[in-house]
Amino acid sequence: MKAAFLAGNRIELLKTGGQYFPALLAAIEGARQEIHLESYIFADDETGRAVASALARAARRGVATRVMVDGFGAPDFLTRLGRGMIAEGVEVVVYRPEVARLRLRRPRLRRLHRKLAVIDRRLAFVGGINIIDDLDSPGLTAPRFDYAVAIEGPLVDPVHATVRHLWQIVRWASFRHRPPRPTQPARTARSVGNIDASFVVRDNLRHRRDIEEAYLDAIAAARNEIILANAYFLPGRRFRHALNDAVARGVRVSVLLQGRVEYVLQHYATQALYGSLLGAGVRIFEYRPSFLHAKVAVIDDEWATVGSSNIDPFSLLLAREANVIVRDAGFAGQLRHSLAQAIVDDSSEVRAADFRERSVFRRAASWLAYTAVRLAVGLAGYGGKREYRA
Repeated sequence: MKAAFLAGNRIELLKTGGQYFPALLAAIEGARQEIHLESYIFADDETGRAVASALARAARRGVATRVMVDGFGAPDFLTRLGRGMIAEGVEVVVYRPEVARLRLRRPRLRRLHRKLAVIDRRLAFVGGINIIDDLDSPGLTAPRFDYAVAIEGPLVDPVHATVRHLWQIVRWASFRHRPPRPTQPARTARSVGNIDASFVVRDNLRHRRDIEEAYLDAIAAARNEIILANAYFLPGRRFRHALNDAVARGVRVSVLLQGRVEYVLQHYATQALYGSLLGAGVRIFEYRPSFLHAKVAVIDDEWATVGSSNIDPFSLLLAREANVIVRDAGFAGQLRHSLAQAIVDDSSEVRAADFRERSVFRRAASWLAYTAVRLAVGLAGYGGKREYRA
């Protein structure tokens, strides 16, 4: 389904939790009618406790406050932070709580990976930042590298409709009866800015390929430059061919990826594709100071996306994801400047000659990891897909 762009928005780029969490907390404290928040991870740490406390205060002053977390990403939420929030009046549900970590059946891998918040149907947050401390791992010299956006204007309505719809579905499935309809604030779709933007989701019904198709359409139209930053980058054949075709017609293609090992399987599986991408002329950079968690792109200084979707089979075939696509030179330029600065200051380039000199052991590890990912995709019910064959 083609992305539907709405005009008249104000959209602010938020880099790392250092900018995102103060904005989110201020919005929660200012809420008067309704709060919806979805997060894959909601950690019991300093950041998580601050957000939980703000949500509890909102509930105590009469704001309809609803929180949804993922059963895999936040497995202990109900027995820790969630218990206290519920006692204060926050409504909490868990998306697919019946987690069997070692089973790879398709329903077990269909996760709620998106990170969304809507306040009073006037302000929305969309991005890739979980509710967790930016410096949650030892040895980090910089906060986790990620982005979100704060949205005002007509685009808030589809974000609100999306979170409200899933809330009703999961609430009904959790309690086996239809809950009262959530309160519906007055519609506030008036124009407040001059940015055209679209809200794009991936689910397992009508929007299975929407995020991927939005990327592919923009890549096919690119004429000058493509910059992608992705935490987990395992594109299928169509996506790889689209990047290669862009290079062939003279487009500069740069990909900023994870330099540190956060999750071993995804890290080494991604490296299995380095050879073919470098051979086609794609430039690859690895970010070093902290964990790169961004899921963003800028194309031709006028098209940009910020969201939760990685370019890998788990995001593109299985998880619920959400991205905002922006057509605005000012916003795209701001994101491009941030990414370019990270490439120059905090990343090292992987060159084809250096990659060819990597040890046999390291190459074998990459291909074993890539094979394991393909196996997981097959066991999840996508074994017939040729997309994720090398």
